Amino acid sequence: MAKPTVDRPWTVGVLFSQTGVTAIIEQSQLNGALLAIDEINEAGGIEGRPIEPVILDPRSDPQRYRELAEELLAGEDINVLFGCYMSSSRKEVLPVVERQNAFLFYPTLYEGFEYSPNVIYGGAAPNQNSLPLASYLMENYGGRFYFVGSDYIYPRESNRVMRNIVRQGGGEVVAEEYVDLQAGPKDFQWILEDIERRAPDVIFSTVVGTGTVNFYRAYHESGGDGRVRPIASLTTNEAEVAAMGAAAAAGHITAAPYFRRLDTEANASFLRRYHARFGETDTVTSCCEAAYFQVHLFANALRLTGTTSADPLRRVLRGAEFEAPQGRVKIDPDNNHTYLQSRIARVDEEGEYVVEREATRPIKPDPYLAVPALNDWANVPIRKE
Repeated sequence: MAKPTVDRPWTVGVLFSQTGVTAIIEQSQLNGALLAIDEINEAGGIEGRPIEPVILDPRSDPQRYRELAEELLAGEDINVLFGCYMSSSRKEVLPVVERQNAFLFYPTLYEGFEYSPNVIYGGAAPNQNSLPLASYLMENYGGRFYFVGSDYIYPRESNRVMRNIVRQGGGEVVAEEYVDLQAGPKDFQWILEDIERRAPDVIFSTVVGTGTVNFYRAYHESGGDGRVRPIASLTTNEAEVAAMGAAAAAGHITAAPYFRRLDTEANASFLRRYHARFGETDTVTSCCEAAYFQVHLFANALRLTGTTSADPLRRVLRGAEFEAPQGRVKIDPDNNHTYLQSRIARVDEEGEYVVEREATRPIKPDPYLAVPALNDWANVPIRKE
C-alpha cells in the first residue's frame, strides 16, 4: 500500500457494533479506539497527518462483519481494521484480512488456539485469565463448577479449556448449559432451578452481551447471592454491571487484565480524558482499554514505518510496548498476542470491582496452553489484597 499524500489522512476501518446484543460491550471498545485517535490527532497526528476512522456498524451479526470488512478493504485507502468482539465475528473477518494481507487489531479476550500473522490479539489468552480464575475459585470456594454460556464459539471453547483446568485441579463440572444469544430473563429460569438442585460451589458464566445482564438479574431475583455462591466470569465487566445494577452484581467475580477502579496515575489520567470525551466512565471496560492501547501501538508502529502496509507494520509491532492504563503491555513476537496484567476482582456493594488478587508482572501469552497445568499459576508471583 502506498503512502498517503501530504493532504490525506491515514484512514483505518473500525468495526464495533453500536446495535444488537453485543453493543453494550462494543460501544465501549469503539469509545476506547476513538479516544486514542483523538489523542494522537491532537498531538499532531502521524507525520502531520491525522488518523481518520471509517466507522461501520455490523449490528452484532457475524456475517455482517465479514461483509463490511470486505467493503472497507476493497479500496486503496484502508489496510488496517480495528474491531470484533465475539469470536464468531473474528472468524468471519480473519480470512478477509489474510487474503488481502491487511491487519486486524482484535481487542478482546478469547478462547485461544489461534494464530494469524495478520492479527494482533490484544485481549487475554486462557493462561492469562482462565488459569488464575480457576485457581482462585478452587482455593476459595471449592471444586464443583456449573457452566452457563451463550451458544456460539467462544463460550463452548472457553468452557472446554476451563473444564480441563478444573479437572487437573481435582475439581468437576456438574453441568454445562447454553442459551441463545438473545436469551431473556425467563430463558434462565430452568437453569437456575437446576443450579439450586445441584448445589455447585461456583457458577462459571460465559454468557455475553445483554444475556449477561438478564442472567445476573434472574439469579438475584431467584434468591441467588454472589457473596455466598458467586457467578465467576471472564467477560462480565463494568458496563454490564452498570446495566444490571449493584444489587444484582454484588459479590460476583471477574478475571481480567484491567478494571476501571485501578488506583494508578496512568489509569486516573486515562479516566479523566475518557470522561472529558464521553461525559462518563461507566462504560470503561477491559475491552475498551484494550482497544485504546491497540490504537496507540498501531500509531507508534506507523511513525516508524510511514506506511499501513502489513509487512512493514508486522516487523515493528513484534515486541512493541506501550504504557497502558493497566500497566505496561508488550506484543509477543512469538505469537502476536500481548503480555498483559492478570487480575481477579469482586463487585462490591456499590457496584464497583475491587481487585483481590493480581500478578506482580505482565504474563506472557500462551494461546495454545502449551503449559496448561493448573499449578503453573503457582509459579507466577501474585499480590493478594
